[in-house]
Amino acid sequence: MLDVITADHIDAELPWPFAIDVLRTGFLAGDSVTTPQRHHHSMGTDDDSPTLLLMPSWSDQYAGVKLVTVFPTNRDTDVATINGNYLLLNGTTGVPLAILDGGALTARRTAAASVLAATMLARPDSHRLVVVGSGRLAGELARGYCTLFPIDEVIVWNHRSAGAEQLAAALFDDGLPATSTTDLGAACAAADIVTCATMSSTPVVSGGSLNVGCHLDLVGAFTPAMRETDDVAIRRARVFVDTMAGALTEAGDILQPIQSGALRESDIEADLFSLCRGFDVHRADDDITLFKSVGHALEDLVSAAAVYEALRQPPA
Repeated sequence: MLDVITADHIDAELPWPFAIDVLRTGFLAGDSVTTPQRHHHSMGTDDDSPTLLLMPSWSDQYAGVKLVTVFPTNRDTDVATINGNYLLLNGTTGVPLAILDGGALTARRTAAASVLAATMLARPDSHRLVVVGSGRLAGELARGYCTLFPIDEVIVWNHRSAGAEQLAAALFDDGLPATSTTDLGAACAAADIVTCATMSSTPVVSGGSLNVGCHLDLVGAFTPAMRETDDVAIRRARVFVDTMAGALTEAGDILQPIQSGALRESDIEADLFSLCRGFDVHRADDDITLFKSVGHALEDLVSAAAVYEALRQPPA
């Protein structure tokens, strides 16, 4: 019988430290997982056209595929901008095992990947966090960072100030020290970590405003035409990515600076596979580090399998 795994199940069975450990283990064992480049289909010709994403991955034990729709036109409605489901299969027989809430799985594993990278790239004593964006993923990023770092100040900015106010209030209700701001430049100038989860096609974060020694986490832009920061940030920062293949085919924050000459492919120091296998970052206190994530289906597979196995464990 096909199990139906809800968002509540995912949140309960993937607490932040466990979610991060699952991904670390997955990237360490990456050679045992086959992950084709995701299928990315525009469903229109306008900047706000919907997008259909298909993300397969498989190992000897499990296989899976995520179907995601991104509808920017939903942003001013009660309907989520990103929707999807994940189908987990037996890797030996192909028999379907479970269908998981794709939105919850994506938000948790995406934020966990960023926080995992930050544990190796950001200063361990980072305590000021700036969140750029106000959607579901922005909230997950804030919660993840506050769990793994000694964050005592969360500042939320969004291009629509009402969204920033709403997210800051929700985070505050969760017990996080969150406020909103309309001055992103000033917030970044004092930040230890800046995390961005937008769908912007033009730079939002100015590299000239970044605090010396900060960590910049770029999560939202997932096509070559999208971008969250500028060439100045790229030139000032040490650049890392989740996967080289994804970054060099889908990430506007990497591809556009390569096209402009602000970045060379050889300037990208490491991806998450290398970082998890012990790449020596040797971070100086005044280094600005930049991590660009476009998402990887391995993250979905190992996270979905971890939730499925946890739910099938008999009660203690």
